Amino acid sequence: MIDTLDREIAEGEERIRLDMEGGIGVLTLCRPGQLNGWSWESSRQLGLMADRIRFDDTIRAVLLRAEGRAFCAGIDVTAPGGAITGRTPAERTQRYYEGIRWAHEQFAAFAKLPQPVVAAVQGYCLGFGFELALLADIRIAAADAVFALPEAQLGVAVDAGGDLRIARDAGAGWAKYLALTGRRIDAATAERLGLVQLVTPVRELDGASREAAAEIAANAPLAVRAIKRDIDAFADAGLAEALDRTALSAALTLTSDDCREGYAAKAAKRRPDFDGG
Repeated sequence: MIDTLDREIAEGEERIRLDMEGGIGVLTLCRPGQLNGWSWESSRQLGLMADRIRFDDTIRAVLLRAEGRAFCAGIDVTAPGGAITGRTPAERTQRYYEGIRWAHEQFAAFAKLPQPVVAAVQGYCLGFGFELALLADIRIAAADAVFALPEAQLGVAVDAGGDLRIARDAGAGWAKYLALTGRRIDAATAERLGLVQLVTPVRELDGASREAAAEIAANAPLAVRAIKRDIDAFADAGLAEALDRTALSAALTLTSDDCREGYAAKAAKRRPDFDGG
C-alpha cells in the first residue's frame, strides 16, 4: 500500500488538484491520460484535500470535476501498491479489510465536509468513479456520461459503498440491478433514477456545474452547512454499519480465486469462468 502517515504530495504524483475560485474550492482529477483511474494514492490525496478544505472558511462550496474525456474510469490496475500481499490468505484478507476501512475513512472525510460538493461528470464514470460521484451532494452530468458498477464482473464486491448510496437514492431494487449485472446506464437514465440532478450538453457541463456551486456559495454559510448535515443525518442512517460489512465483503472477494480469474479474464479479453472459490 502507501505511507498513510505522509502528509505531502510528491512532485509529479498529483492525482487531485485544489484551486480556489472565489468562494469555491475546485477539486480536479488531473490524470486524464489514465482516464483519472483511482488508486490507494488517490484515496490518500482525497483525504488530504478534505482536511485542507474543511477548516477553510473562504471555501463555501466545492466543485469536483475531472480533466479529459472521462470523469474516472475506475481503479487504475497499473498503479503502484495496487495489490495487498500477506504470508497467508487470512493475513492478506485482514490487511485488505484494514486497508479498505482506511480508504472508507478518507471517503467519509470528503463526504462529510461541511461545505456542499457539486460533482461535474463527463464520459466514463465507472466503478470507483461512480462511487466517487455518489459521495458528492449534487451531481451534474454531461449527456455523454456513462455510469456502471462492474465489480461483480471481476469477481469482487462493490468496495466503497456505491451500491449502498444507490439504494439510498434510487431504491434497493435499482442498486441490486446495477451492482449485480454491472450494466451501464446513460446520463438520462441516471437522472430519471435520481442519481443525477441535472443533465447538460457536453459543452455546457462546466458552466452549469460552476453556476450551481456559485449559487450555493452565495447563500448563508451557517444555514447551508446546517441543511447539509440535517439531510445527511436522515439519508445516511445505518450507513456506517453497512460500510463495515462492505469492507469485509470486499476483503473476502479481493482475496478469492474468482477475483484472480476475473482480472485475468479481463486482461485476456475473454469471459471469466467463476467457480465460487
